[in-house]
Amino acid sequence: MKVAFIGLGVMGYPMAGHLTKAGHQVCVYNRNRDKALAWQKEFGGDIATTPALAATGCDIVFACVGNDDDVRQVSLGDEGIFAGLSKGSIFVDHTTASAELAVELAAVADKNGQYFLDAPVSGGQAGAENGVLTVMVGGDESIFAKAEPVMAAFARFSQIMGPVGSGQLAKMVNQICFVNTVQGLAEGLNFAQKAGLDTDKLLDTIGKGAAGSWQMDNRGKTMCAREFDFGFAVDWVRKDLAIAFAEAEKLGADLTVTKQLDGYYQEIQDNGGSRWDTSSLISRFKK
Repeated sequence: MKVAFIGLGVMGYPMAGHLTKAGHQVCVYNRNRDKALAWQKEFGGDIATTPALAATGCDIVFACVGNDDDVRQVSLGDEGIFAGLSKGSIFVDHTTASAELAVELAAVADKNGQYFLDAPVSGGQAGAENGVLTVMVGGDESIFAKAEPVMAAFARFSQIMGPVGSGQLAKMVNQICFVNTVQGLAEGLNFAQKAGLDTDKLLDTIGKGAAGSWQMDNRGKTMCAREFDFGFAVDWVRKDLAIAFAEAEKLGADLTVTKQLDGYYQEIQDNGGSRWDTSSLISRFKK
């Protein structure tokens, strides 16, 4: 297919690359043109000077940018995605953003005779680079069915969660669950180190039981070594949690413990760890 990818950050850069490797004709747009030129040198494809020009003639346009305001900037207006997108074409937003924004953009698409899917991803930078992301999608099932085989270039699993906005709501649940998992792992590993246990043997053992998790398998040993220079940054998770807190306020959902963990992440930011991996919760404990 002819597709476009808007936003070449740590996620979008490899995701767009996987689309090229899968044989799709890809045009990219990035606000920092040097990054787009570097992407083109590595993967080939085309570069556009505006999101509208990138979207012109495309079957599907993907975007992965920073937040709600960034999505509006690249999608609305005379130079935005919707201005270039043809009738019947699909805009898939992989940004972690609000469910409210998803509904807003779906309304614009519907008015223009276009289609919109909110499709935040999980798996972090490593998942994007390895093409094994998980995608949570909100929108029409028939439109998802058209987009899913293309998303398979960078995703090992995609699921339609419900109507527009459901993908973003599912991503909020994902973030709530994983930060709580990380804190439990941090407390357990700190306990193990204080007790003098061999943490390599411990992780290999309890990882095969009820305590096992992706976080344990992929971050347990690096947490013990206090290595945080990779993965999903503290700045990013705090952005995501802020979205979840705003939604929880509307729903009347209790996120007391998650708010406490958000405070812990703020402590890490204040101590210079803004770009550390989210597993840095263990850094609050002295060895």
